[in-house]
Amino acid sequence: MSTATATAAPAKKRGSGLFQGLQKVGRSLQLPIAVLPAAGILLRLGQPDVFGKDGLGWNKVASVFATAGDAVFSNLPLLFCVGIAIGFAKKADGSTALAALVGFLVYKNVLTAFPITEAKVTKGADIAATYNDPKVLGGIVMGLIAAVTWQRFHRTKLPDWLGFFNGRRLVPILMAFIGTAVGVFFGLVWEPIGDVITNFGEWMTGLGAVGAGIFGAINRALLPVGMHQFVNTVAWQEIGSYKDASGALWHGDLPRFFHGDPTAGQFMTGFFPIMMFALPAAALAITHTARPERRKVVGGMMMSLALTSFVTGITEPIEFAFMFIAPVLYVIHAVLTALSMAITWSLGVHHGFSFSAGAIDYFLNWNLATKPWMIIPIGLVFAGIYYVVFRFAITKFNLPTPGREPEEEIEDLTKA
Repeated sequence: MSTATATAAPAKKRGSGLFQGLQKVGRSLQLPIAVLPAAGILLRLGQPDVFGKDGLGWNKVASVFATAGDAVFSNLPLLFCVGIAIGFAKKADGSTALAALVGFLVYKNVLTAFPITEAKVTKGADIAATYNDPKVLGGIVMGLIAAVTWQRFHRTKLPDWLGFFNGRRLVPILMAFIGTAVGVFFGLVWEPIGDVITNFGEWMTGLGAVGAGIFGAINRALLPVGMHQFVNTVAWQEIGSYKDASGALWHGDLPRFFHGDPTAGQFMTGFFPIMMFALPAAALAITHTARPERRKVVGGMMMSLALTSFVTGITEPIEFAFMFIAPVLYVIHAVLTALSMAITWSLGVHHGFSFSAGAIDYFLNWNLATKPWMIIPIGLVFAGIYYVVFRFAITKFNLPTPGREPEEEIEDLTKA
């Protein structure tokens, strides 16, 4: 076919590349986030009411678990940097992680060359210097830079006399210099940016129940395109600060909760009623509205998904079962999630999780929570609402949820 008669390729939509890139960043965030459950469990085992003085009385064992958990929470920026570099780069290998590590270590040390306040030695107290620290967001930036640098230069050929530094060996060297530049940049300009994030966090937390509801709605709204991890990272790892008994400063809803902040949990608590009760009830409604001849098959599938949601808090399998074929149900789900977030917070319920809002985290972190028992009646109410709303909407508007597909689609699936 000649170029004159060839069909023109469809023009790429403006912004589609950026959107796909953001989706890829969101997916790459899942790798470092997957480490958090281990940190949460270790830290929980180190609490006084488990292995400590108020539990088994094994104080040394409790100290070991607590310090092990803190090792992860204290190094979240580094974990996000390495995890994102591996997750974002195509065909990443160990050299990708090494490049990210080198870049981050240099960047982190360069930040200390730009102190906000100088260290002071006074009678009875030594005051450490403070400096600009982008925390997890800085780790994300360095991880992305490492991934892009690795993809661009990991096959670079140098002159023969520099051949030892070809390809993968070159990237960590480049990242040392890039880390220096990024450290200087953040050291000079981060203070006003950090103030904006701090002020936004204070505004969100100051909104109380409304702020929790806004976060819940945004979280669910971004889930279909895989970009909810952005807002999760800011809320769970950046917003809010708490100084524990040892004087260590923790940022973000999740680390604050696990280090004893009684005001933490604003951006986590309201997910428990939805994930443990409401979505399983939605799965039941989908089962009951399936065609009689399909109900047994759909029921088996939905029962499995409901149990997964209740126990672990993994809800995507249920949500994707109706997200695209019945968008109106997903809009209702997002609104009700926001309502759950607002109600739990307004009633003074504080709870948190290291993985997700399932029964495992619910019971494991019971003693760290405030009024955790209230989640059960709240969850049962939302379960009733979800069941009634989903069943009504499915039957009233004849929504093609699982088990209600047109006959020709079922025949095609059977033949396939």
